[in-house]
Amino acid sequence: MKSTAVEASNYSDTKGKKAQKPKSLWGHAWTQLSRDKVAMLSLTIFALYTLVAFLSVTGLIASDWKNEVGLSYGVPSRDHWFGLDIFGRSVFAKTIKGTEVAMSVGFVVATISACIGIIFGSFAGFYGGKIDELIVWFYTVVSSVPNIMLVMAIALISGKGIHSVYLALGLTTWVNLCRLIRAEVIRHKDREYVQAAAAIGGGDFRKLFKHVLPNVFHIVIINFTLTFQIAIKSEVILSYLGLGVQGRPSWGVMINDAKLELARGYWWQLAAATFAMFFVLLALNILGDALRDSLDPKLKGK
Repeated sequence: MKSTAVEASNYSDTKGKKAQKPKSLWGHAWTQLSRDKVAMLSLTIFALYTLVAFLSVTGLIASDWKNEVGLSYGVPSRDHWFGLDIFGRSVFAKTIKGTEVAMSVGFVVATISACIGIIFGSFAGFYGGKIDELIVWFYTVVSSVPNIMLVMAIALISGKGIHSVYLALGLTTWVNLCRLIRAEVIRHKDREYVQAAAAIGGGDFRKLFKHVLPNVFHIVIINFTLTFQIAIKSEVILSYLGLGVQGRPSWGVMINDAKLELARGYWWQLAAATFAMFFVLLALNILGDALRDSLDPKLKGK
């Protein structure tokens, strides 16, 4: 009689509770990521940089960066936090416009790189044969050339300016993602769920883009953060060398302008550009590592 009462109680408790579905990869990843305070701080910093860049694009802030607001080489003060440059322009406003350039380059280049890497890597891994050999040969040739030299060559051919930076970096940063996607597609294309899709009449594109790619998309997200920071650093180098952004502030241009100012004791323009670049790259590095830890299925059991 006692056993029957216990069973009835357990049954009523089970009946009263809703069955909990197992979390998806994305749900589990977000739960793990949200518990990492350092990663969430990095995400907040990245979001803040994105917001500043958006407000700069819309002209709500730093639209007067060209205006002379004080004396040449004015020191940092309450009115001008990062001081003034040789023309009496606000270094703080120039740093904000440099943030706009850096974030736009990061987003556009990472998007171009992801599209090329996904398409080439998916086709190479899924179809194999001659298509695979051709794509592998192509990215082997591209990766054998020093990246910075290839970027400089494309920038020189296409001309100077931010659009040339988009093109040059977008066409040279897709190789690693292509290799990873190719390897993962090869590993997934013969699995049971793909064979089941083929059994019910699914075509190649349906099997590839609806079934295989969603299972390897976490690689794209992780690689996006890595490409983002590579694009920012490469843009700074190109602009420093005079092959990047023209006619608008860039962290690379600011560093180039400030290299001769240090001997005269004018350090604030170099410090502003360096620290602005340092914090966003540090946040992206930490966020990329945290995303890998939370999204990589191989690390779930660790």
